Order: sequence, then structure tokens, then C-alpha cells
Amino acid sequence: MADLPESTCRNTNVVSRDIPIDVSGDDSNCADYSGCSSDMPDVEIVTEDDKSSSASDSGSNQLSKSRRLTQSKLVKYASKFLDDTVPFTKKIKWLPRLAIVKHDGTVQCHFPTDMKPHALDYVVCSEKDDIDPTDIPNIPPLQIVMLIVGTRGDVQPFVAIGKRLQADGHRVRLATHSNFKDFVLDAGLEFYPLGGDPKVLAGYMVKNKGFLPSNPSEIPVQRQQMKDIIFSLLDACKDNDPHSGVKFEVDAIIANPPAYGHTHVAEALNVPLHIFFTMPWTPTSEFPHPLSRVKHAAGYRLSYHIVDALIWLGIRDMINEFRKKTLKVRPVTYLRGSYSSPPDVPYGYIWSPHLVPKPKDWGKNIDVVGFCFLDLASSYKPPESLLKWIDAGDKPIYIGFGSLPVQQPGEMTKIIVQALEKTGQRGIINKGWGGLGDLEKPKDFVYALDNCPHDWLFKRCVAVVHHGGAGTTAAGLKAACPTTIVPFFGDQPFWGEQVHAKGVGPAPIPIDEFSLDKLIEAICFMLKPEVKERADELARAMEGEDGVAGAVKAFYKHFPVGKSKDEPDTTQTHHHSGVFSIRRCFGHA
Repeated sequence: MADLPESTCRNTNVVSRDIPIDVSGDDSNCADYSGCSSDMPDVEIVTEDDKSSSASDSGSNQLSKSRRLTQSKLVKYASKFLDDTVPFTKKIKWLPRLAIVKHDGTVQCHFPTDMKPHALDYVVCSEKDDIDPTDIPNIPPLQIVMLIVGTRGDVQPFVAIGKRLQADGHRVRLATHSNFKDFVLDAGLEFYPLGGDPKVLAGYMVKNKGFLPSNPSEIPVQRQQMKDIIFSLLDACKDNDPHSGVKFEVDAIIANPPAYGHTHVAEALNVPLHIFFTMPWTPTSEFPHPLSRVKHAAGYRLSYHIVDALIWLGIRDMINEFRKKTLKVRPVTYLRGSYSSPPDVPYGYIWSPHLVPKPKDWGKNIDVVGFCFLDLASSYKPPESLLKWIDAGDKPIYIGFGSLPVQQPGEMTKIIVQALEKTGQRGIINKGWGGLGDLEKPKDFVYALDNCPHDWLFKRCVAVVHHGGAGTTAAGLKAACPTTIVPFFGDQPFWGEQVHAKGVGPAPIPIDEFSLDKLIEAICFMLKPEVKERADELARAMEGEDGVAGAVKAFYKHFPVGKSKDEPDTTQTHHHSGVFSIRRCFGHA
């Protein structure tokens, strides 16, 4: 990876033509726990165009000298970026030297090629399974609120977890978008509406692969969605049941990171918080942050802190407005780990350890619980036409992109149909929110499907092609289906890489590179006997997992039994009030 030229790095007040990040907001009267000044300098992150123009303006001799200087400086900056004692005001000055924001909104990190991992902090923790049933305390009946932001794929695992908690005698309220009200209520859980529209969020994220907008005109839409979510959280934890009017007094909060302000509500109400997520958000030296681009393993851990800092720069004004006006607590500046993995908040990761084992540098407050499946197949009644079509020939290939809007559904449908025809395969096309499957002429080898539970459908398929949402990926692997992932944004490229690394699918095909030739190549790869054998082997390994039970056990294990909400929180440091979590900014399909 090329180093940033000195001409780009030397000015900490770099002007970005594409994606400005304002860090000059008012932080007066902030609770400044990190020792940094509340007077934030005006710094804007360098983009690709800035880097290119700066490089072209520099002479070759000056550029060579600058790169030599930058090599040593970057090692210094990267090491100090992980130091809690370094003021945040200094860290944000280093951001233009360490990263640029790509056109698609992802963050490309720049580290010297000769930087050694020991230059950064790395701690090897226990390798044993941290969830020991013998250690589970006796939990009294609780009133639990789950603050979940995202698409259907984000909500579904928490419905499964909520049902298990409710079966254990707890009252469970799932607070999420109004789009999923019927889904939550039909599962027998209490529903409370949060702000934000998942269709708007998903559409935004398709155009902006990371958390930053590629078009400044989209910033107001993005920020309003975020604000609607943040300012609905407190009511979700305090209001009576909107259906029955029964009083609700929260005893514990479970949340996923895109809820943004969940840690602040937990602080204000002095209740325990447990975060669960379907993508890695805790710093590790084993793989980079899913929203970053890092070529060298030495920079993997640092990538989490850089993304963390960039996110905070984009949301701190809304968070502090929420703290002051709604929660009536002091605003804060910034603390390291404010999104990723604060030391006092337990995290549970919802994926199979057979697919991605728990990193050795994750501590005992972090659990990899397994995929969380919700049984929808047992109550599903498929249309007769679907049953007849499936029985009429060989197992089909499933192709669908869930809740994600497709930019050119007609063109993509043509590519899918042609690929199936050229490979001699039958295919089920899931229309989803993208509008796929509208054929000019009916094809007997293609079935267009509106909606169908994956746990029913995938075991009737020979292979699957999808966007790479964690839940869809899990369902395909559980059904022993060779998998091709066509990532749109966020963590989807990460899951595509994991599937490919296990040998159960080809390299992921980014949606911008989706083509007839690549889809044909992917289908041929998935149909290889050795790929199916590896898919069968992985499915057998996952068969004994119960991610829902693992998540509930993790929640019980970390719950502070015996602590009253009215007691001052002595087990958690003031870092808790500086913790702000976010997923891709906008939902995960």
C-alpha cells in the first residue's frame, strides 16, 4: 500500500473536496475524561482526489524524501494512536496521515509496509470457551429491552434470543423499526417503535459502502435518520407498553451497535448493557475492521481505532445533544474504544466459531456464541406452485439479495437468467426489495419468489448466491449449500472472504463488478464435488451449535446479580459514559 506523500500529510487542516468531517463542534462543558481539550481543531479527512492531486504537485525528489520521513512518522503515529494517555486532539491531527476516505465511503488505512505487529498493542488472552454453564448465576425475573436497528436480517436473531429469554420468565420488549412490528408481535414479544426507516437506511448504504456519504447532498438524510433513532431510545426504555398500557421499568438493555445511543441511555438509567453483533467490532490483530481496507496484518488492530475515531467525529454533536437535552447528563468528548470494545461492556458475537474462531486477543467479556436461528420453516406453508416447480427437476440455485435495493433490477435479472441458462441450472430468484425476477417471458427453469423462510428453502437448493448478510450466510452454510456472496456494503465483503477461505464458495463478487462471466464462473465453482464436500463438513460442525442458548448464557454470565439500579455504578469506570457504538451507521441486511 502506498504511503501518503508528505505534501498530503504535512497540513493537519486538510480540505476534503468529497467527504468533509467536521470536528469543530462545540464541546463546551463536556465531561472530558480522556484529558483532551474541548477545543477541537478543524480537521477534515483526506480523500482519494486530495491524495492524487497532492502527489502530482510534488517533485519526484521531494516525494522520495517525504516518503522516507513518512515511514518513520507513521510508525510513531500508529503506535501512539492506541495510547489512552494521548489527547484526542492530537489523534485527530494524525488521521489524515493514517487514513483516507474512499469514494465508496470505506476507510483505507495507510501503514508502512515494514511496520511490525509488536509496534502496536497486542495481548494474548485465554483460548478456552468463556461460556461455562456452571458459572451462570441465578437471575431473577427481569424487564429487558432490546434496542435493535437495521433490516430484517438484523432483527431476526434478536427475536430468537428474546423468545428464549421470555421462556426463562423474563419480560422482553424488542424496540425496532415500525416495519417489523407484525414480525415481532407474531413471535409473541412486546414491540416498541424506534425511529429510522430501514428502507431508507439500506438504500443509503448501497450507495455508500461505509459509514460516510459519497455525496454531500445525502448528509442531511443520513443525519436525520440517525437522529430519529437516537432520540427514540430513552422512550423505548421507559414508556408503558403502547399496546396494553402496562408499565415498563427496564432492568437491562441488550442492543446492537447501530442503535447509536444505547450506552448513553444505559448510563443515564444506571442499568446493565450487553451488546450483541453479527460483525466484528472489537479490536483484534487477526483481521481488520470490516469497514476498512488494510493490506498489512500489522495494521489490523489499529484499523478499529481509526474507524472508531472517524465515526465519533461524525456523530458527536448529535450524541451530546441527546445527552444534554434528553438524558440530562453531561456531554462527553472522546475516549478510545468508544464504539468498538469498551472494557466494562460485554459483547457477544453472533457467528459460528467454526467459521470464524474467537480471536486470541479478545478477553473474557467477549463471547462468540454461534449463529442464532429462528425456526420459521415449521410454520411455513409454501404455495403449491413452488412445491410443484421444485419437484419437477434438479435442486435449484437460490439467487437473492434480501432487503437491499438493486440499482438496475432488470439488467441484473437478465444476467441471472442467462447465467442459469448457460450453466444448465434451475434457479429461484428472490424478488426482495430490489425488484428482481420480472421476466419479459416466463422461463421454465426460473421461479420468481416473493418471500420464503431460508431455513425451509435452502435445504431444497444445490447452492446459494446472495448479498452476504450474516443471517443469510448462516442459513446457507447450515443447509450445507456452497455459497457465492455478492457484497453490497459493510461487513458483507468480510463474510464473503470467510466463506471463500473455508473453500465453500468462490471469491466474493462486489455488486459493482457483477457480470455474466463472473456469475457463470461462480456457479461452476459451487457445483464442484469437492466444494460440496467442504460445505457438508462445515454444516456438520455447526449442527451441534445453539447460538440462541449461547447468547442467553452469555447474557446471564455477565449480568451483575444483586446490584440495584439505584446504587452508584462502582464496577464500571467513567469510560462507560464515553462509549458510543455504531454498526455501519445504517443497518445490515
